[in-house]
Amino acid sequence: MSKSTNYIIGVFNDEDVLMDAVGTLRSSGVKIQEAYTPFPVHGLDDALGYKPSNLPIAAFLFGLTGTICALLLTIGTMGYDWPMDIGGKPYIPLPHFIPVTFELTILLASLGMVATFLIISNLKPWGHDPFMFDGRSTDDKFLIVIDLDKNKMDKVALTNLFKQTGASEVNSKIVENH
Repeated sequence: MSKSTNYIIGVFNDEDVLMDAVGTLRSSGVKIQEAYTPFPVHGLDDALGYKPSNLPIAAFLFGLTGTICALLLTIGTMGYDWPMDIGGKPYIPLPHFIPVTFELTILLASLGMVATFLIISNLKPWGHDPFMFDGRSTDDKFLIVIDLDKNKMDKVALTNLFKQTGASEVNSKIVENH
């Protein structure tokens, strides 16, 4: 059984009006689902109350995994599995392992960050298709999307609030969740 979600969408023509609307809506106690802009708007993340992501922590952990794997591989093969006496040098010359360790650290950190980003952004290829509220948000319009079920105000009050904040259009949309 699928469930539907009701959204109300405010369309704005200017980024400054959008920023003022976000402040007004949040001070009125409205929970904003998402804001869509055709280009990055400085300060919008802070105005929406977004917290910093944990992507740097994931990068560190994947990089640490790469370092450990590279050291285990090189030390295991050169020091224990197939030790070779090369000019009287020690079996485990750590400075010689630095290029392999560096490369595997960068490789695993990069691939891990891409995978983590795709998962936390819900852009993974095995998931559902990305949903677009309004195609004009990639051209010249700014959108504020509000989930009606997660707010205490009804549709009429939110529509009036959007119009008071300078929205050029107010639309509603029902999305079927699978």
